[in-house]
Amino acid sequence: MPEQPVSASPAVSAGELLRYRAFLFFLLSRSLSRFSSQIAAVAIGWQIYDLTGSAFDLGMVGLVQFVPTALLVFVAGHAADRFERKRVVQLCQLVEAATALYLAGITYLGAVSEVQIFVATFVLGIAGAFESPTTAALLPLIAPQGSLQRATAVASGAGQVATITGPALGGFAYAIAPHLAYAVMLLFWILGMILTGFIQPRPQAVAKDDSTDNIFAGVRFIRSNPAILGTISLDLFAVLFGGVTALLPIYARDILQTGPMGLGVLRAAPAVGALLMTMVLARHAITRHVGLRMFQAVIVFGVATIVFALSSWMWLSVLSLAILGAADTISVVIRFSLVQLATPDEMRGRVGAVNFLFINASNQLGQFESGLTAALFGAMPAAVLGGVCTVAVALLWMKLFPSLRQVESLE
Repeated sequence: MPEQPVSASPAVSAGELLRYRAFLFFLLSRSLSRFSSQIAAVAIGWQIYDLTGSAFDLGMVGLVQFVPTALLVFVAGHAADRFERKRVVQLCQLVEAATALYLAGITYLGAVSEVQIFVATFVLGIAGAFESPTTAALLPLIAPQGSLQRATAVASGAGQVATITGPALGGFAYAIAPHLAYAVMLLFWILGMILTGFIQPRPQAVAKDDSTDNIFAGVRFIRSNPAILGTISLDLFAVLFGGVTALLPIYARDILQTGPMGLGVLRAAPAVGALLMTMVLARHAITRHVGLRMFQAVIVFGVATIVFALSSWMWLSVLSLAILGAADTISVVIRFSLVQLATPDEMRGRVGAVNFLFINASNQLGQFESGLTAALFGAMPAAVLGGVCTVAVALLWMKLFPSLRQVESLE
């Protein structure tokens, strides 16, 4: 990882960060988008499973969301570096709001089908393919100098508040009326789009020569930096095998004997653990052995997945998911800070797009993998196998990427 310049400005505290108007608007907008995404995960997952009763179709939701990311990764990154980033985010939020309106309408009219849900999910995947890397590239232009790790922790914490309440509200709204969940998504995406317009970031850098001013520069940059390559690929393979999100409707209905509200609680549990951890990281940044800490967090993530997989008690399932979320937050903060600090601003969109592709591959292809293995072997064996593979990947990557394990500090 290249040495980073030391800022003359001291890092600000978590409380002081909230006095920066641009950062505050960023937090609110990002949280509302996260809120809507989490409601969508509960509503779409439950609706698909209710319509089909198929674990394989639950996995297909993740695959349908991933396809546009794979197809548009380089275009999305190029757009984030060539156009005003907050306008790109606003356009994505508008498309997402329109999709939520469509889902609310067809559900209210009783005209919803599996194909229509998959089409809407594909459109949400397109918008997400552009929104996520652009949002990630926007944060370094908003966070005060020397405070990116703390700003990342605070932003992650704000997003986790939405992730905690979003699934619970989504399950509650869906239990009242399925179309109500989509109406809430519509409202939050519209509000997020308005708040994004108030963000005033620092001037955005542009590519200065042909060597970086093309859509494939992010790939070359990542390949030339072993620490970043190891970081991104670790997330890909660890979460690809260890994700149990797609199986939560099965656990909620068939193993834990609960309903939509219970599913909302299960989906919120990782965010509770993540929020508690972000509160710690916002006050106490990780300053030593950050590479090793990331690997340790991934191992804890895998072990917690195994505990959840074997549990038939609601309290233990919720606890293991909370521990899983806390461990994942440590890994996320380190990964995001490492990638952003090691990347020039004029390339952050393209590098972020490749990173987002790997993240989506791990989350959404992982959802497909979980659904497929659950259909073949059953939900519990599939989840156990995923946790074991996650631990194995972390141990293997420690050997394959020693430079990543030896990263001492970030800022």
